[in-house]
Amino acid sequence: MSEIQFKRPELVDREIITHYFDHHTSRSCERTFANVYLWSRQYPVTWAIVEDALVFKSEDETHLSYAYPAGEPEHVKKALEVLMEYSKEKGFPFSLYNVTPDHFETLEAWYPGRFEIEYNRDIADYVYETEKLATLSGKKLHGKRNHINKFKSMYEDRWSYEKLSKENIEDCFQMALKWRNENGCEDDPEKRGEICVTLNSLRLFEELKLTGGVLRIDGDVVAFTLGEPVCSDTFVVHIEKAFAEVQGAYPMINQQFVEHECMDYQYINREEDTGAEGLRKAKLSYRPVFMVEKGRVTEKEA
Repeated sequence: MSEIQFKRPELVDREIITHYFDHHTSRSCERTFANVYLWSRQYPVTWAIVEDALVFKSEDETHLSYAYPAGEPEHVKKALEVLMEYSKEKGFPFSLYNVTPDHFETLEAWYPGRFEIEYNRDIADYVYETEKLATLSGKKLHGKRNHINKFKSMYEDRWSYEKLSKENIEDCFQMALKWRNENGCEDDPEKRGEICVTLNSLRLFEELKLTGGVLRIDGDVVAFTLGEPVCSDTFVVHIEKAFAEVQGAYPMINQQFVEHECMDYQYINREEDTGAEGLRKAKLSYRPVFMVEKGRVTEKEA
């Protein structure tokens, strides 16, 4: 079998990758060009078109796995056959990562009983109703409303919101560098990876076609956020940074960004909690309307 030419995603690949994602949609936060481009700088992820389906591969000395291909069903099935063969040649068991329940259903229909899926709660995406995040209406969100009201009364005429632009990008960059120093990113590989992604997303926000929002107090940036549509009814928030010592800055940037930039979408995907206890608590407190479950698919033991 001929070697498949996998390569790292580059900015010039945006059009072709986006084309596949746009035509074969999913609400999973990974299905955007910005996400795969930014994180492929941190993880060994490459891509190729296999049997007219888009395939992402994660591989190092210890593992080989693929994202569920994006394409027409018949092309996806052909691609999977090729990838099974490819894994065998490389001496790895066939496996798929970030597989959603509907994709697994398709797999099960094609190969009854051959594969199993193990869902990972730590990588499930939290999806919220846009309207709820903007208005924070209802009894369950009254605590969030209080945070916002407190912020507004505390900083009355001193706070402002603006859309991310070429004019304010440098201020956000400086805030991110300060945030990095305050949060011990240099000593923690995971945090370091995350802040690298954050800085790159700011640097390339135009090329990656990201939309952002900026929160200031007394003219200084205290929070910013970045995201993009993942499909016609869902907007995904990739990055949100705020100074923890500014009380209410996180709930405020969240609410303002949704209100100003996301009202054309029914849902907001705020990505996963990575199993971090504090983050899980915070994400649950906003009352997700559903989760996008994702799991790893492997072949059942014969």
